[in-house]
Amino acid sequence: MAKKAPAKKKEKEIISKSKLVDRISAETEGITKKDIAAVVNAFMGTVVDAVRQGDEVRLIGFGTFKTTHRKARTGRNPQTGEPMKIGASDSFAFRSSIRF
Repeated sequence: MAKKAPAKKKEKEIISKSKLVDRISAETEGITKKDIAAVVNAFMGTVVDAVRQGDEVRLIGFGTFKTTHRKARTGRNPQTGEPMKIGASDSFAFRSSIRF
């Protein structure tokens, strides 16, 4: 019995904002790329502004954008190995609601 060759993995594609606009444009009719780009930019700006104000943006079936707080902690300097203090910080986070 011959063994099957392992399936080749698809190489990851990085989708930039302009590629995203192109893909959306291919899916829609009667809307210009300029209008689609304006909507994408407005969406991103609205999400960032809301999260900066401490709100969560929850899109059912897609995911949640929010801020997360990291406590101050002790880390190590990678060059010297000496302990160092890392200050507390807030960061932007996205949690997908889609399971892969």
